[in-house]
Amino acid sequence: MLYIGRVVNTHGIKGEVRIVSDFKYKKEIFQKGNHLYINDDNLVINSYRVHKNFDMVTFEGINSIDDVLKYKGQDVYIDRNEYIFPGIINEDLIGVNVYGDGELLGTVSAIEQNFKQELIVVENGKKHYLIPYVEQFIKSISKERIDINIIEGLLDEN
Repeated sequence: MLYIGRVVNTHGIKGEVRIVSDFKYKKEIFQKGNHLYINDDNLVINSYRVHKNFDMVTFEGINSIDDVLKYKGQDVYIDRNEYIFPGIINEDLIGVNVYGDGELLGTVSAIEQNFKQELIVVENGKKHYLIPYVEQFIKSISKERIDINIIEGLLDEN
């Protein structure tokens, strides 16, 4: 199972839920007929829309707020085997070695969401670096290795 977000509240009285998610491939996930897993429940998406910063979802067979109240505050998952993503998902990058100018800098410990972009957190036991996850800094990326462009100040040693 792959974590994609959290139900933060219900919306209206017809069983719609508000999900907060920063999952990279929401367009592939939040489609009618796809499955979401909350607690031990396998739920099929009936409708999806975006409202403010929320992903608003209704489920097949659920038409009442009373039926979704139990999901408030719960984590939302997908079965990653049900999907083919158009690129690498962030969760696959955890533990990947990061190189700058051919030198091992460390491994990816997390991908964090900043206001403008994602940041790759690289740790090597002594230090950690925040590398913007944008084309200008990433030379190449795969599930086995990340090569970055080192510019002045990126790996500030002071």
